[in-house]
Amino acid sequence: MSKRPWTDRIPLTFRKNPPAWEQQEPTWRQARPAVIESALKRSQARPSGNWYVVGATGDVPSGAPLGRTVAGRELVVWRDADGALVAGPGACPHLGAPLKDSPLRCGTLVCHWHGLALGAQGTAGWRTLPVHDDGVLIWVRLDGAGGEQPLERPVIPPRPDPARSVAAVYTGFGRCEPEDIVANRLDPWHGAWFHPYSFVDLRVVDSPSGDGAEPEDDGFAVDVSFRLTSRLVVPVRAVFTAPEPRTVVMHITDGEGRDSVVETHATPLTPAGHPAPRTAVVEAVIATSERPGFTAARHASFALRPLMRAAAKRLWRDDLAYAERRWTLRTRAGLPY
Repeated sequence: MSKRPWTDRIPLTFRKNPPAWEQQEPTWRQARPAVIESALKRSQARPSGNWYVVGATGDVPSGAPLGRTVAGRELVVWRDADGALVAGPGACPHLGAPLKDSPLRCGTLVCHWHGLALGAQGTAGWRTLPVHDDGVLIWVRLDGAGGEQPLERPVIPPRPDPARSVAAVYTGFGRCEPEDIVANRLDPWHGAWFHPYSFVDLRVVDSPSGDGAEPEDDGFAVDVSFRLTSRLVVPVRAVFTAPEPRTVVMHITDGEGRDSVVETHATPLTPAGHPAPRTAVVEAVIATSERPGFTAARHASFALRPLMRAAAKRLWRDDLAYAERRWTLRTRAGLPY
């Protein structure tokens, strides 16, 4: 039996003459501000149920608490004796000690100032918060910050089977608001111009034209090739959708890695309306493949995850500058943004 050609076994395409950066087809005519703003507006009207991503599942080990600030609220998250998540205000109700610095004893948080023990049952003046671990990310529900009708669970997009995928989570921080992060991801036209080290041959083949009520019908479809070297690329089709106000999902629908997703979550660190806002970008890359060799890659996930995080970090170095610039222009006095 003859062996399959290497091109069937390795998901690469050799691009003989990739265009120089300035010789690409311009995308500014297609990247109409009204289309992006309309898609952003529809995303902001979708329910979140007051759920906010606070970090990766792995950020909360079994033996120590995690401290986070979300929408101006100081929070602490830990695991009880059974491994279940517990979340609550980050200040001790006694005299305000930072609970993120306190130790865990048998799944109970013990304040290191005066020894007040805090567990899932709470205590007078201190109540736990709804928390959810989806296996990749940790969410906390803040009804006072969100102001929406609460949902029992966060809006989590479809993902590949965990048994056949590898997930990595990157977190970055920017001087902007969540909507600026979402707007960046709802502009796929900038990809090959702003990130030529990662993308080539980008073409938006479909974009929203109406008031799509359902996020899955309100997406941007893109044909694009991911660069591995200057000439070796991986062509795919990806669709960008916004299932809730602070999340944008890139779903690979055709090509290598079909059904893989990249979830970008924008979590406000400062209260709404803060004059110097800060937002955390928590991006979960969940990769899968039907190729037999991906099984070996999964077994080497300890080495694969740092590479996935490094790729996300490189892209967000530029995209955070984009989002921060958008916030500056949007909030500058006298401009119609």
